Amino acid sequence: MKILLCGARGFVGSHLERALVRAGHQVIGGVSSVRAGERDRVAVNYARDVQMADWLPRVRDVDAVINAVGILRSTSGRPITAVHTDAPKALFDACAEAGVPRVIQVSALGIEHSATQYAQTKLAAEKHLQGLVASGRLSATILRPSIVFGKGGDSSALFVNLAKLPVALLPGPVIDARVQPVAVTDLADAVVNLLQTSPQPPGPLPCVGPQAVQLGDFIASLRRQLGHRPAKVLRLPDVLTTLSAMMGDMVSASPWSSEAVDLLKQPNVASPAAFEAVLGRSGVHYSRLLAETWH
Repeated sequence: MKILLCGARGFVGSHLERALVRAGHQVIGGVSSVRAGERDRVAVNYARDVQMADWLPRVRDVDAVINAVGILRSTSGRPITAVHTDAPKALFDACAEAGVPRVIQVSALGIEHSATQYAQTKLAAEKHLQGLVASGRLSATILRPSIVFGKGGDSSALFVNLAKLPVALLPGPVIDARVQPVAVTDLADAVVNLLQTSPQPPGPLPCVGPQAVQLGDFIASLRRQLGHRPAKVLRLPDVLTTLSAMMGDMVSASPWSSEAVDLLKQPNVASPAAFEAVLGRSGVHYSRLLAETWH
């Protein structure tokens, strides 16, 4: 297939591209800028390309479109509503207009229970895509992964660095959050399999690992996988957690913010059955993630 992959330079997008190329597909990477000598790349401004006309030339003559673009925080150059909602809606409309056979949207697990801007902007794009599917104008699958783990991911690197500390002072929401980490390689393999599936699976597809775990225990598991003895974990008082999140709100580049705290309070777990049916096997268990993805 000839595939337009939006967000090809991102953590998830780069792994998707490698898996798609290995499977024999031709990938056109939608990226913020095209570097000298690059082939099969198209420049996209996800903050400004918010009209169907912006996308029609890019989606003509492609067999599938995958949108793997996502940001945690809004900035002046990349407003989160434009990146998560307006550009994807225009992209999906263009796909419907051009008759693109398959669309895959990489969203996030738990967004339907969160009032955060991240969740609501992701959910708005989902609802628009579902409307196009319901009207018969498009065939699409929405993927909702839990925490995606693998080399190259910012959150993955943060968890590994925390696991190396002999003493860790962690906010309560980090220790208590329930997650179901999924290997980025499993997510990529599932996307490859979905492109060979007809018809597309209905409804959002939770993409999760085989077992749920508290995030604090997951970090402890990473420490064991690194060969270290158990660390001493101290809980940051709630008032300091709130204060640190407020300080993070003032630094747009920081992943830690009040919204991050709110997202961590939402359960990020689901049954793995549907994902494993697409994957064709059980996913990587969280106790083996470091060995199987960190290379």
